[in-house]
Amino acid sequence: MYIIYEIRELNHHNNDMQYIIKAPHHINTNIKLPASKSISNRALIIYAQTGGTVVPQNLSDCDDTEVIINALRDMPEVIDIKAGGTAMRFMTAYLATLKGHEHVITGTERMQHRPISVLVNALRYLGADIEYVNEEGFPPLRIRGNELEGGEVEMLGSVSSQFISALLLIGPNLRHGLELKLKGDIISRPYIDLTLWMMNEFGADANWTASDTVTVKPQPYKQRDYLIENDWSAASYWYEAMALSSSLDSEITLSGLMDGSMQGDSVVRYLYTMLGVKTTFESKEQGVPTTITLKKNRRVVPRLDYDFVNSPDLAQAVIASCCALGIPFHFKGLSTLKIKETDRIAALKTELRKLGFVVKDQNGGELIWDGERCTPSMEAIDTYEDHRMAMSFAPLALVFGEIAINDPEVVTKSYPNYWNNMIAAGFEITEI
Repeated sequence: MYIIYEIRELNHHNNDMQYIIKAPHHINTNIKLPASKSISNRALIIYAQTGGTVVPQNLSDCDDTEVIINALRDMPEVIDIKAGGTAMRFMTAYLATLKGHEHVITGTERMQHRPISVLVNALRYLGADIEYVNEEGFPPLRIRGNELEGGEVEMLGSVSSQFISALLLIGPNLRHGLELKLKGDIISRPYIDLTLWMMNEFGADANWTASDTVTVKPQPYKQRDYLIENDWSAASYWYEAMALSSSLDSEITLSGLMDGSMQGDSVVRYLYTMLGVKTTFESKEQGVPTTITLKKNRRVVPRLDYDFVNSPDLAQAVIASCCALGIPFHFKGLSTLKIKETDRIAALKTELRKLGFVVKDQNGGELIWDGERCTPSMEAIDTYEDHRMAMSFAPLALVFGEIAINDPEVVTKSYPNYWNNMIAAGFEITEI
């Protein structure tokens, strides 16, 4: 057992590791957030289709982006994207367009049980040559690239937006472009809008042409300099820390974020207004990264009802915050949490019970807490190979004094420097 003052390198395979996190009485820190994983991964797929000489600036250093960088650089026969869900979806579509190339794309055991048939069926309809290596409907996939015709295709709007974005991103290089009609309810629309915005930033012609239809013209991308904004999803854990800090003088500054960001998770600043956090922008110049300051505003709602359909990645931090603050909630729009790195709905219920909170689910995509408590066991929090479980539970040390996290290195999936940032903010981390 020893106290960590700086984490230099994490062992990705040590599942026996545990951190004990002790909270400071006061937080006053300046955090450099990681670059946006969502923007980095989209920018890389677009960059590859431009011929790839002008590399996007401020690329994310997370695992999910690293596997795309390595795949595009080396193009091995077998591409292992590990646990990267975005990487699996985006690379599957991109590889299908590479005429004369043949690759097998695979990932972790969990990734091989995450369904991908919706995307594969759509790509096959557009002319792709893809076969399942093992189980029908799941990775690994054998992809023989060819020139795709494109044209009209239908897809359920209720599937992961990553499937939709994967198709859209290759649209400009399809012979007849792409007309994508989304059936039923459309979830995570901000992620689709982010994809379209970035495509147009690189010279594509991609737009909503009806409330349920996106049209991408066969107009190739253009190379350009591109600066990637930092990650609003990563900011959510610092909002949580500020909401849970008992010191009214605490202050956290976060750099590299934009006012009016196209990232759907930028809604976090409005959500946390209701949980006692005030956000101030250093500059409100549109399209330019700036610094924001988080302070206590002392006002919290007595109850919070919210639909996370457009920002499901914020759910874990907000749920942990509400429980710790004693704010009952009814959250909807969480159905996609069941097919993430783990079944996040089940994981949240199990781990919150360890801390004494009895959270219930209903209708496959709702979580409810009416204030019911049970005797806390204070057992270590299991992370289920899910980065957001580790990062959303760690700030709860501010309420409980200390908290134990199993397999803490999972944070490298999206925020490799998270624990160093926690240490810089005054948290004491002891490795068991």
